[in-house]
Amino acid sequence: MSPIVLAIIGLLAGSGLGFAVVSAIIKKSNQSKLDEINKISDLEVEKARIAAQRITDEANNKAEKIISKAEQKNDSIKQQKIQETKDNFNKLKVEFESFKSNQMIELKERELKTQVVEKEINQKKQEVSSKESELKTLRENLEMQMKIVSKKKDELEELNEKTIKELEQISKMNEAEAREHILHAVKAKASTAALSIEKEIIEQAKANANKEAKKIVIQTIQRMCAEYTIENSVSVFNLENDDIKGQIIGREGRNIRALEAATGAEIVVDDTPEAIIISSFDPIRREVARLALKKLVADGRIHPARIEEVVAKVQKQLDEQIIEIGERTIIDLDIHGLDPYLVKMVGRMRFRSSYGQNLLEHSIETANLCAVMSAELGLNAKQIKMAKRAGLLHDLGKVAEEESELSHALYGMKMCEKYNEHEVIINAVGAHHDEIEMNNIISPIVQACDAISGARPGARREILESYLKRINELEELAMAYEGVSKAFALQAGRELRVIVESEKVSDQYADDLAFMISQKIQDEMQYPGQVKVTVIREKRATAFAR
Repeated sequence: MSPIVLAIIGLLAGSGLGFAVVSAIIKKSNQSKLDEINKISDLEVEKARIAAQRITDEANNKAEKIISKAEQKNDSIKQQKIQETKDNFNKLKVEFESFKSNQMIELKERELKTQVVEKEINQKKQEVSSKESELKTLRENLEMQMKIVSKKKDELEELNEKTIKELEQISKMNEAEAREHILHAVKAKASTAALSIEKEIIEQAKANANKEAKKIVIQTIQRMCAEYTIENSVSVFNLENDDIKGQIIGREGRNIRALEAATGAEIVVDDTPEAIIISSFDPIRREVARLALKKLVADGRIHPARIEEVVAKVQKQLDEQIIEIGERTIIDLDIHGLDPYLVKMVGRMRFRSSYGQNLLEHSIETANLCAVMSAELGLNAKQIKMAKRAGLLHDLGKVAEEESELSHALYGMKMCEKYNEHEVIINAVGAHHDEIEMNNIISPIVQACDAISGARPGARREILESYLKRINELEELAMAYEGVSKAFALQAGRELRVIVESEKVSDQYADDLAFMISQKIQDEMQYPGQVKVTVIREKRATAFAR
């Protein structure tokens, strides 16, 4: 072998031997480390066991202390409950003893009262027995007297026949002729007395009629309860901020023009902060404009096409709402068989007002007043229902859909005629302002209840200054004519009573004067409803006897 080979073999043998030695050393080192680790683990386990034993002992001690405390607390609670039970028992015992003593006292009082009642009953029995004996005696006396009276009656009849025969001989008339003569005289006297009594009754009825009428009206008002403030249609639309005004006006005012054209109401946008004024003579149009504005502002899309679409929807919804209001009203008032068109007119009343008094509320109030007053007057159930129906419909002419030269009472009467209402209701509607003659008992009831509803405190709102000014203008207008001595405005300006001097004004001129004053009021003054002008001319003749 070459020395190189031998060197390589030696190197390999040395490497193997070194690896074996190193492996043995590493194995021995790892074994020693493993032994140390095991010892440490045993120590840690022992420590953990000791700690666990200590924790267990402490937990047992704490548990024993808690159990001891709980037992002590339980004993104290038990003793407390036992004491409370004893106290309650003693309290109930005392209450029972008190109740028992009260019952005994009450029983004794009842026993005493029973004894008193028994004594009274015994006394009454004795009184009854004594009265029975007295009645027996009286009965015997009465039978004896009846026998005497019967005997006297027979004697009187004999004497009467004898007297009649003597009178016939003296008067030369038989019994039938005498009877006829006496009856004729008595009849004449009775007729005169009857006329006198009839006159007295009529005068007494006239004297009491006004008093009884006032009594019935007062009783009706007392039985009717109504609110002081009544809802009115809104004419001011409130905004969250003034920036929305520009959207409502639109470019060059096209939005507001489209809204006015679609609704028929005037939209006033001025410097009033956060508000827009809606102006229209027709409250339905005003309400359509208000609801349409509300929808448009909430939606935010405001342009002419959208405005027309919203207004059409609102008008349809309002028509449905009007019919629903009318139906609900007649159901609440228990009125049946009303024509659908009249139901719709009743619903339209909700959007009409006079001096702040809502027309529908006024009509409902008048209907209820009519029912109460009819009952006070003693009318039957059918007449009461008819009066209530007439009270609801009496102002129907104020919500007409078309213009008419007739007054609201006469136009309402025409509407009732057209839709086949009863003739009594037709007359009541037309006559509630004395424009036609009343022909039934329901008409004056409707007139009186209409006046009560409109004139009661809190029913209507009006500025005091303008009211007084209108009243003064009415009186001054009448006083301007020659021959007028006094003028009085009555019923909140609905009637003007003019007193003239009889020396200066004739009967014919009084008629002309009433017409002239009414025409002047119509031409020169603004007033609600109608004004009745009454001219009074009185002739007085006075003389002195000396």
